[in-house]
Amino acid sequence: MKLQEQLLKRSENKCELCQSEGTLSQYDVLQQTGNNDDNCFMICDTCAAQIEKKEEMNPNHWRCLTASMWSEVPGIQVISWRMLNRLKNEDWALDNLDMLYLDEETLAWAKAVAEDENDGPEEVHKDSLGSVLTAGDSVVLTKTLDVKGSSLSAKLGTVVKNIRLVENNTDQIEGRIEGQVIVILTKYVRKQN
Repeated sequence: MKLQEQLLKRSENKCELCQSEGTLSQYDVLQQTGNNDDNCFMICDTCAAQIEKKEEMNPNHWRCLTASMWSEVPGIQVISWRMLNRLKNEDWALDNLDMLYLDEETLAWAKAVAEDENDGPEEVHKDSLGSVLTAGDSVVLTKTLDVKGSSLSAKLGTVVKNIRLVENNTDQIEGRIEGQVIVILTKYVRKQN
């Protein structure tokens, strides 16, 4: 029997973290050699995106760890420990982390990648509707903006092409309007499709 078939059978076609029955994929936990049913498990798209920091962390989604952290599968224990550590500002996560017991080898595995990770979520610039902005996108102003230190007034509906993302501030982008580079707050733009 192929590994993925074994994992689907073990998981009963549910995410082995949150128990959702959505689209599932095999998740391989890093820092182990070879794929086997100890370090791989079935996971839903929501859990995978948040583990890999492709989506903003939703602490309430991870309350499922209260149950899944007791799994006998070492890979699930490792991910549970890592996610609880990322959520340790939440009282319930800290309580679970205090209760979670991992043997020395599994704890070392969990810490191996956790120490390399940034504790904060990956910084993502989003427009007023929550769409992710990337450098080079075009946006439309959703409000008329007066540019400080200039007589320029950027009108509602103005298209700003080839934006740049402001580093270390997800609330700001840079764009050129009437030949002038200005800083624009992301809450006043909508990504142009």
